[in-house]
Amino acid sequence: MTGTARPITLVGEPVLHRPCADVETFDDALAELVDDMFASMYEANGVGLAANQIGVGLRVFVYDCPDEDGVAQKGVVVNPVLEMPEHRHLDDSEEGCLSVPGPHAPLARPDRAVCHGFDVTGAPVTVEGTGLLARCLQHETDHLDGKLYIDRLAKRVRKRVLAEMEEMRAERETVA
Repeated sequence: MTGTARPITLVGEPVLHRPCADVETFDDALAELVDDMFASMYEANGVGLAANQIGVGLRVFVYDCPDEDGVAQKGVVVNPVLEMPEHRHLDDSEEGCLSVPGPHAPLARPDRAVCHGFDVTGAPVTVEGTGLLARCLQHETDHLDGKLYIDRLAKRVRKRVLAEMEEMRAERETVA
């Protein structure tokens, strides 16, 4: 695998809380960014990663995530536009985030999603997701819009998740 793992940007960093800019140039620098994003995602044991999660404010995400049938789907979407199918059901599974390390919380999301965009060369792509992949497409697109999954939680649950994250961070620092 090529690419260099970069540090994951954590909740509170400004780049995570503002919309990302559209990619306008499909060049070697973009390909290198995508390679680094895959390396960073794998290093952190994630199934998806948005560019702003490694501090880059561009509309790009990568994924390597199973669909509802357990089949691994892998790819990149540049300048994604999410389309929610008319007929869908809510899945209230737990969700977590590499930028909010540790805790997870139930979050209802549609069980199907379609994402349109481009690949690293600028060719159009459409990714249809079910199960965890549908959640991943929505989660990563949210990142690029400046939203974290915790922004969709009830205030009380959001506070609990952030407190758990801080407790876990303090425990790791004590052990180190």
